[in-house]
Amino acid sequence: MRRQDSLQGSLPLLILKILARRGPLHGYGITAHIERLSNDVLRVEEGSLYPALYRMEEDGWIKAQWITTENNRRARVYEVTAAGRKELESAQGRWRTVTAAVDQVLAHA
Repeated sequence: MRRQDSLQGSLPLLILKILARRGPLHGYGITAHIERLSNDVLRVEEGSLYPALYRMEEDGWIKAQWITTENNRRARVYEVTAAGRKELESAQGRWRTVTAAVDQVLAHA
């Protein structure tokens, strides 16, 4: 199966879910989790990830802070906020409704 370059609008949902479960992560960590958990089917490009993170921060769903890593490098880490947890719950519901509808069409077409 071809790896998907575009996550069709699901990237914020995936980011929120990973941050809610894994805690603060930097961009590379988020990308690595998405790719690993999808068995490398989903691929997140930097050109998609960082604009999404910026929009999510602007919307108040995540917050970011600079830290110094074990290797003495600066990294920006992201963490889900209370508003982000609320959005995650809502987005998961919408996602399940849409995927159930698609499954229904596929089963009966």
